Amino acid sequence: RHPGHLKGREIGLWYARRQGQKSRDADRQQRAVVRMDERREEQIVQLLNSVQTKNDKEQEAMSWWSGDEEGPAPEQPAKVKPDAEKAPVRQTPTWEKTSLDLDVEFLCEKTEQDADLDEQLKEDLMKKRSDPRYIEMQRFREKLPSYGMREELVRLINSSRVAVISGETGCGKTTQVPQFILDDHIERGLGSACRVVCTQPRRISAISVAERVAAERAESCGNGRSTGYQIRLQSRLPRKQGSILYCTTGIVLQWLQSDKHLSSISHIVLDEIHERNLQSDVLMSIIKDLLNVRLDLKVILMSATLNAEKFSEYFDHCPMIHIPGFTYPVVEYLLEDVIEKLRQVPENTDRRQHWRKGFMQGHVSRPEKEEKEEIYRQQWPSYLRQLQGRYSASTINALEMMDDDKVDLDLIAALIRHIVLEEEDGAILVFLPGWDNISTLHELLMSQVMFKSDRFIIIPLHSLMPTVNQTQVFKKTPPGVRKIVIATNIAETSITIDDVVFVIDGGKIKETHFDTQNNISTMAAEWVSKANAKQRKGRAGRVQPGHCYHLYNGLRASLLDDYQLPEILRTPLEELCLQIKILRLGGIAYFLSKLMDPPSRDAVMLAINHLMELNALDRQEELTPLGVHLARLPVEPHIGKMILFGALFCCLEPVLTIAASLSFKDPFVIPLVK
Repeated sequence: RHPGHLKGREIGLWYARRQGQKSRDADRQQRAVVRMDERREEQIVQLLNSVQTKNDKEQEAMSWWSGDEEGPAPEQPAKVKPDAEKAPVRQTPTWEKTSLDLDVEFLCEKTEQDADLDEQLKEDLMKKRSDPRYIEMQRFREKLPSYGMREELVRLINSSRVAVISGETGCGKTTQVPQFILDDHIERGLGSACRVVCTQPRRISAISVAERVAAERAESCGNGRSTGYQIRLQSRLPRKQGSILYCTTGIVLQWLQSDKHLSSISHIVLDEIHERNLQSDVLMSIIKDLLNVRLDLKVILMSATLNAEKFSEYFDHCPMIHIPGFTYPVVEYLLEDVIEKLRQVPENTDRRQHWRKGFMQGHVSRPEKEEKEEIYRQQWPSYLRQLQGRYSASTINALEMMDDDKVDLDLIAALIRHIVLEEEDGAILVFLPGWDNISTLHELLMSQVMFKSDRFIIIPLHSLMPTVNQTQVFKKTPPGVRKIVIATNIAETSITIDDVVFVIDGGKIKETHFDTQNNISTMAAEWVSKANAKQRKGRAGRVQPGHCYHLYNGLRASLLDDYQLPEILRTPLEELCLQIKILRLGGIAYFLSKLMDPPSRDAVMLAINHLMELNALDRQEELTPLGVHLARLPVEPHIGKMILFGALFCCLEPVLTIAASLSFKDPFVIPLVK
């Protein structure tokens, strides 16, 4: 009730003020995640509004193209001089710069052709050709299949705006094609106008390839020489003009925020595009649109498999060229062959029905997977009958007992032991789906006295391993020492280990899948595709005839998918939606519809609605002040919002710890032997 001393009109005003306060409190409770007083909320709103004003000005400069965002690509502008065509790099205040900003500034700095520099680069190349180290490397380069096609490749690249180069693993396309481009420009007196950027899907491949190319050019990597690399938080940058830079795909997407036309890059090489990861697909779409503006840009798409036609069609039927790779013959074995050879009887088998296991292990059901499993169950009895007479009864019995869903690490350990004792010399490469399998197999091997000796070097290869440790995999072993590499699919195409003779294919690969109906994202070990299996087999025949052991049976092999599902069709899209808006690429659904394999409408709408609930997008699908900040943070939007609010409420340190735990699978990076 109102205070007793109030009378007449004062009572009415008191109730009006009270009702207004109640309405404001109710409204604030609906809007705010965190309870706060009115004064504090006003301060935060003012702070975010001041950020919005600043970012509106920045985004005007970053606008991808003038005109209607939702409309088709604009008409080609009239051809202008290169100097006039290049957009100025947006300068940021010094106090805002991070190490990444400095790298972006260096790489996006405008370059002009310099006749004196052209002559100097030409002289340096001529001198280098008499260097003993260069000559020795040249002999190796000349043996690569790609080197024999040098003139043909250079002619195609010079005469086409876009070219697709496919080639078998180990043909040398990743290391040689960028060098062919650079050397051709230097020889023609155009070296200063050439800046080649080659994208890689993984950090280790960007580093290892850059170091290899630098060695082939008889130089150190980076330090202002002709070849360098840049990955997140680490770089060895080459000279500004007449250079090759290997970098991860995400780095190029970062540059686009500062230089929307990539104006200082003359050639962009998109490598390993067959992997169809999300960033590569997005960058391909951006580059396709950029070709309408950058009439002088050359784009080279490189794929390890023979599905080059799809990429050629996407880029308006651009020309293709195939580099045949030389590999020694590789003998393939299936699971039944391995069991017959080892006489191995599986232990601890789990004979529950598949549907029961799926339910109890919490696997998300997927119709296409269940359909394949149903075909497998129906054909399994007749397949076993086909094996009778060709394989022993104990082998067929072992096949029946084995749990198809799990990777049998005991069988792999027994197979490695058999190879070591019975087969010829040569490195062994084991493909496993994840870190848990890698560490368990490592423990299994190290528990045997034989593998503790100096005659074996066991190297795990995974993103959790420090970069320094991963580089051991490329070093030659002394005579009498056998190298055993336990790797994920990183060793399929991204890196080449020269001395591998034996490949053990666990048959599984870790994949993320997103269920749009339940809004659940899961990562589980799935069967490899036929393309994966072919790549794994190809790792064995590099230096001599090899052997590849596939740990799945013949029926399973016949039911494998041809290719992996593109990542964009099986992951949440919130982070990508924010990137589309910060790069001013148009409406979200419109841009995603232009991708090679557009995601489903349900997945797109789910992401947009989620971002609206987070207050990262407004009702017109434009970035809010909060959304601008979330788009610049390299974490999932809901974790980014938690970090920002942690900063606002002065509890950043504990919130950062929680955010780091939520956004990364494991905080520990340690050698397996400790």
